[in-house]
Amino acid sequence: MNNYKKIWGYLKKNKIYFLIILVLFIISILIGFLFPVFFVEFIKKFILELADKTKNMNFFQLLIFILENNLTTAFFGMLLGVFFGIFPLLLVIFNGYVLGFVSNKTVGLLGFNVLFKLIPHGIFELPALVLSLGLGLKLGMFIFSKNKKKYLYENFENSLRIFIYVILPLLIIAGIIETGLIFVLG
Repeated sequence: MNNYKKIWGYLKKNKIYFLIILVLFIISILIGFLFPVFFVEFIKKFILELADKTKNMNFFQLLIFILENNLTTAFFGMLLGVFFGIFPLLLVIFNGYVLGFVSNKTVGLLGFNVLFKLIPHGIFELPALVLSLGLGLKLGMFIFSKNKKKYLYENFENSLRIFIYVILPLLIIAGIIETGLIFVLG
């Protein structure tokens, strides 16, 4: 229980970093949806490679693949934020743009109702992404601290606590839902 009190206090105190990530994510989604003209070939290749990697996987293989991918993205998005917060910013912009781009193409083929299929796992995955990248952005601010080593240590400790007790469970739930939806809906 003590961990969750520390987590909640830390999150409240640093909400600006999560808000910055959330706003950038929403803007990137909108740009990707309204202007799906950037990096078209790269995104298509990325999606085709992803589909090819996962096409013959059973439920548990796909679940492990999704969890591994999401956990790696979230963890390194957080950890590599130490480099002045640049990596989390790039990651949120890229992920937002790709989500908007894919949403645009999917809506064009299947209509707006298809977006509702994203909601069940997005409820868990998107907060985990925003939290991990916000933590990464916060870590990158050590450069402005008087006691850089202490700042970095304390913020990394809090970030790791949040990763283990909040982000990890959110991504496990999201992965189970996403895998289930893929097998049920195709």
